[in-house]
Amino acid sequence: MRSQSLAAAVLAAVPSVLGITPELMLSANRYGVAAPNPSGEFAIYTVSNYSFETGRRSSQWNRLDLKTGEISLWHAGSGISEVVFVGPTPSSIIYINGTNAEDDGGISLYSADANALGDAKLIASLPAPYSGLKAVQTPSGEIHFLVYTKAYPNGTAYNSALASTPSSTGRTYSSIYVRHWDTWLGQEKNAVFGGVLKPNYGSYTFSGELTNYVTGICDVICAESPYDQSDDSDYDISPDGSTVVFLTKDTTLPAANYTTNVIYKVPFNGTVDDAVPINARGTTKYPAAQGAATSPRFSPSGKQIAYFQMNGIYYESDRNILYVANADSDDFNVTALAQNWDRSPGALAWAADSNSIFVAAPDLGRQRVFPIPLTADESYVPTNITNEGVASGFYVLPDNSLLVSDSKIWTSRDIYAVTSEGKVTQTYFQANLVDPGLAGLGPEDVSEFYYSTNTSETDQQAWIIYPEGFDESKTYPLAFITHGGPQGAHSNSWSTRWNFKVWADQGYVVIAPNPTASTGWGQNLTDAVQGRWGSYPYWDLVHAWQYVNSTLKYVDTANGIEAGASFGGYMTNWIQGHEFGRWFKALVTHDGSTSTLNQYASEELWFMNHDFSGPFNETGFQAGSPFYDWNPLLYVNNWATPHFVVHNNLDFRLPVSEGILLFNLLQTKGVPSKFLNFPDENHWVLNPENSLVWHTEIFKWINYYSGISNASSPY
Repeated sequence: MRSQSLAAAVLAAVPSVLGITPELMLSANRYGVAAPNPSGEFAIYTVSNYSFETGRRSSQWNRLDLKTGEISLWHAGSGISEVVFVGPTPSSIIYINGTNAEDDGGISLYSADANALGDAKLIASLPAPYSGLKAVQTPSGEIHFLVYTKAYPNGTAYNSALASTPSSTGRTYSSIYVRHWDTWLGQEKNAVFGGVLKPNYGSYTFSGELTNYVTGICDVICAESPYDQSDDSDYDISPDGSTVVFLTKDTTLPAANYTTNVIYKVPFNGTVDDAVPINARGTTKYPAAQGAATSPRFSPSGKQIAYFQMNGIYYESDRNILYVANADSDDFNVTALAQNWDRSPGALAWAADSNSIFVAAPDLGRQRVFPIPLTADESYVPTNITNEGVASGFYVLPDNSLLVSDSKIWTSRDIYAVTSEGKVTQTYFQANLVDPGLAGLGPEDVSEFYYSTNTSETDQQAWIIYPEGFDESKTYPLAFITHGGPQGAHSNSWSTRWNFKVWADQGYVVIAPNPTASTGWGQNLTDAVQGRWGSYPYWDLVHAWQYVNSTLKYVDTANGIEAGASFGGYMTNWIQGHEFGRWFKALVTHDGSTSTLNQYASEELWFMNHDFSGPFNETGFQAGSPFYDWNPLLYVNNWATPHFVVHNNLDFRLPVSEGILLFNLLQTKGVPSKFLNFPDENHWVLNPENSLVWHTEIFKWINYYSGISNASSPY
């Protein structure tokens, strides 16, 4: 066992600062990713914040001078929602205004010079809520652009503001996958549209004609792009504007049972009849590549298309492998890069010379950026060029350095430049040094340790987050937080949902372990949770607690609490039924599974089919089946620790009945318990007012049972 600290002598003297409260955290500025202009002279990014006094969110755009580091206001207000640098000069832009003059649920498209925004010119009003703007200038001077929105089965854009309201609210389905995340699925599906802007006296004209590239592959009813969380990472346009790539679910497979995606290439002026699959199953020299594909991206030269793909056909957390296809070849000649690298990258950007690719991947509790050359063979092991934090986004600058926007446990945004060799050349912005609500936060608030466990040959990691004014000679109750997924991780990143520093500043030492199933320590650790939900991760958490109990004398484990969301909520329910549950004064479950059998009420069945080693009808519900063996209800007679339950109505991945079931059983057994429900929230609590209530109620509960508060009751 060994211990590592992110800052020397952190325990010796942590300055006493104003602790960050839920109100401060929720009302602090939230920053977008800094996007540079083509010449690398400046970058722009969004800033927004919420006021509990007015009940409103305000927003603006800032301009960052990449030469001097000066930051200034670029645009006040929310009128500009998306910006693309494109046009005759490095400061030429087109942008989307999220509303239009017709107020018909559509958007407006403008052109402008970023240095003279007041002279912006309206190009067109589009009668649908298009977003995801991408654009390039063609050799002829035209601009070819892409956007997406939902479309009717006939391929035309759907606008809910203009759609007729049926006389009945009934829905009928003839196949599974009837709802997803927080939405009941209908016949309208996302589709990528392309349009042409023609130069016109310093601005552009638009004919109003848009091409839907998705309709017709299998009718828009079963083909959709972008898929899932709806963003522009699922499609791209070539640098010369001649070609489009986009991905859809594999329309030959049931969407609820398989993760497989297909990437299509289509001429910009073509139709769906011209769409050609790049990575259809069995068509490349990598027959194992059967699973989810993401992030198709053209190289700056336009000659290659990079993308990620997993092997597992029904495993959403398999290892991503980086592939490159030849955009000019009929057979695409797909090649895998660093094929055996034991990390799973999830974001990419081409180097300026098209000879290498920068990828971001989870790595040892961080998300680090790694360059991979096109010459990388299967044994190539990339070297990281960023270290702490989790990159929210990064852009390649003209000199092949990167402009990185990331966050860390102690700061909601850092913006800096780093060379392709890993040298940070300039740090432009650090939110914790600027924002009053984050004043005093720093790397000294965080450290980490590795501990031994009986489920793995290698040690496992956990984060330590210290409270305001931490004094090693004193003791602080333990807040033990279990992560979701299960294939996920506690990373060195800022969060407005589970903000470790906000929890710590209630007066706890927060311990956030990364047990079996965690990502960033190799695929074996991630995969080992399959069929073992209640065993390997559980025992890893027990060993983490034991390490803290025996080693960290400033942690009061006797008055500790445990909390978790999603899989962390499942694990909390599992802990409740075991001896480990008696080692805590209180537990908190947010949107967790109470009965594994009910997991089949979810929408993406591939998840449970994989994690529980087969479909329910094949594995059954008897001893030896993961559905049976890891069901928290088997141990309901042991439930005794005070338990706070949160579950939201719009969580269709883990239906609200799971939380009600948990609360009903706790109440029936006489276990002190409380239920918090948000009818307008999904798997997360995103509304600031709701989030404040979430924090207030949970902290009231745990602070009472841990002894931090002097309240007479937790209710």
